Amino acid sequence: MNHLKHIICILGFIFLSRDLVGTRSQHIRDLSSGFTRLPFDTSYYTNHKPYNLPLWERYSFFNGVHKLWVFSTDEPLYRGSPTLPRSELFINGYKYSSGVWQFEAYAFVPHGTTGVSVMQVFGADPPYATTLMLRVYNGDLYYYRKKVVVRDIYNKWFRLNVIHDVEGKNVKVYINGVLKLKEHGRGGTTHYFK
Repeated sequence: MNHLKHIICILGFIFLSRDLVGTRSQHIRDLSSGFTRLPFDTSYYTNHKPYNLPLWERYSFFNGVHKLWVFSTDEPLYRGSPTLPRSELFINGYKYSSGVWQFEAYAFVPHGTTGVSVMQVFGADPPYATTLMLRVYNGDLYYYRKKVVVRDIYNKWFRLNVIHDVEGKNVKVYINGVLKLKEHGRGGTTHYFK
């Protein structure tokens, strides 16, 4: 039986900080305050998918919603890759090495989805490849597989904000405007979102 890994995202945004944004309370009404909204269209991202399938078999974009899905039996990104199968948006138009950057998206993870990565901040010092990875296992959203960020996210839209402060060496995760996770950065010279 093919195990479906599936995620839907709507209206992803990338922000660059004009000023450092203080986060005194755990709930912030407008996380974009102090940030500049940057364009996000097909010139800023590349689709990754199983190498042997056409894009339309694992991705659609309709009414502002990016829909991505993958099966556990799918092939990886390229022939001979040691990685797991994937269907993702690689946001290569906004690589950064300094400053404070924010990713915002609304996401929906259907019941039965497990092992899927919802969002990544790519780039880190070895032995790591990423500064942040948010994954879903059995309905719970995890920081890697170490710590639960939010329980029971199946079948509901949620707003995800990730703020990466490179010089401050930290990354924060907000769900529906509430701070749910603050972790140390992992270094690295170049970062981007997936």
